[in-house]
Amino acid sequence: MPDSTGQALGPRQLSDSTKRAVAYPQPAPFPLALRAIYPIVHPMDIITSRQNALIKRCIKLHESRRERSKQAMTLLDGEHLIEAATAAGEPLERLLVSQTRAARGDYAALLEKHAPIVSIIDDGLFGEMSDLESSTGLLGLWPIPASPAAIASGFVLALDGVQDPGNVGAILRTASAVGVDQVWLGMGSADPWSPKVLRAGMGAQFVVPVVERLPLSAALTAFAGQIVVTSLEGSVPLYEADLQGDLAMVLGSEGQGVSDEVLAAATLRIRIPMQPGIESLNVGAAAAVCLYERYRQSTAR
Repeated sequence: MPDSTGQALGPRQLSDSTKRAVAYPQPAPFPLALRAIYPIVHPMDIITSRQNALIKRCIKLHESRRERSKQAMTLLDGEHLIEAATAAGEPLERLLVSQTRAARGDYAALLEKHAPIVSIIDDGLFGEMSDLESSTGLLGLWPIPASPAAIASGFVLALDGVQDPGNVGAILRTASAVGVDQVWLGMGSADPWSPKVLRAGMGAQFVVPVVERLPLSAALTAFAGQIVVTSLEGSVPLYEADLQGDLAMVLGSEGQGVSDEVLAAATLRIRIPMQPGIESLNVGAAAAVCLYERYRQSTAR
């Protein structure tokens, strides 16, 4: 666009009124507070249509495990997860911020750091990509790391059919705290890269390697160390078990427990002592108790 002297003006030289016209063919006004970060985020990046390719892609990633697997991408919700993921070495593909949060100047340092890949999203559209009641207003489009090969020694935690995202995330968080070398998720377990599991894990997925959709029976057969399975039948109390050395610890879902196939691979069955009349613990709590007993034994002098 030429100025009065005939010289072409770059995007950052446009007047405020021209910026509004360029950014909004619709009548919505360009937020005054957002102009303060205009050198960081160009108003042309404000997305207001659900038909936008980026929006359609992110909604699919939010809703579908199949889509996350197909694209090898996921959505990170909130500043903590985004910072943890990028600190682990994988850069974001895109950083999305809601229009209200951007207008308030939230996340200014983060937006400046990732300026070339920032998009501002209409608040209504942003809500379709997050299931939080109080949205963080910040999403990162991030590549899921390739699932590693299952290790044959070390300290492994295996989950057999644990479907609840909150439980899986909490267990991953505990696993990272006690130094688990690898987590195996059997068929039927929750997607570790779903938004709910990522939030519950608080970044644990970036610390401990996770093997997804693993045929547990075959992997346990190839494991060189002790295979410890939680079970009420034919088991010894947890605090009487030797949990040192190479070890794969297996927990099942609260309703079904571990499968017969996995139970057959066990070299040791353990149970958590409880008061009479109490049948079981939440699997997240049970995992914490068992993992920390292993940690206690391995660090005792």
